[in-house]
Amino acid sequence: MNVKKTLGILLALLTVAVLYAVFFLVPPAEGLGYYVRIAFFHIPMAWVSVLAFLLSAWWGAMYLRRRDMRFDALSARSAKLGFLFVLLATGSGAVFSKLTWGAYWNWDPRQTTIFVLLLIYGAYLTLRAAMGEARLRARASAVYALFSFLTVPFLVFILPRLYFSLHPSPVINGSGSIDMDTSMLLTLLASLADGTLLYAFLMAEGKKEPRKEETP
Repeated sequence: MNVKKTLGILLALLTVAVLYAVFFLVPPAEGLGYYVRIAFFHIPMAWVSVLAFLLSAWWGAMYLRRRDMRFDALSARSAKLGFLFVLLATGSGAVFSKLTWGAYWNWDPRQTTIFVLLLIYGAYLTLRAAMGEARLRARASAVYALFSFLTVPFLVFILPRLYFSLHPSPVINGSGSIDMDTSMLLTLLASLADGTLLYAFLMAEGKKEPRKEETP
């Protein structure tokens, strides 16, 4: 059994288990009710986007070091998946915002920083689309991926915490302790693993034959 097929089976089984837990085992959260179910989709999507951008930067660095086009392909695909997962995280966050605050978008600090992240990686995709020469595109993309990821920790983890936000903290409260029902925490961990497996499966699904860069 090949890796892609194994990942597919594991992903299907874990997804079914997570969905069952979210809709039948997780209790309503205080102040959020059953709207908390959105978190088990929203948080994994946000997590996977950070992971995808990190690996995009890593493979970009590997390309600059070895000049192997396989790493350029991996870096580009990871960045594209990261952008997709950010869109999904933004969309699920907007739905939650509408249900709890009455508007899909209100420029909350977390919404603002994720919008900036979308602009940064949207520019990355535009850069790749605009450059036709493979080697030049690979070098420029690798450098852009490295510098872009430097902004991710600030936009995702630091800046939103410097300002007042309506965004709830469903896992870690203001005192830094875990404030979540055991069944919720286990379901969240399973959903994070499920999102990570989905990313790995999509990366494997798009894997192409390795290509070496020609010596100029």
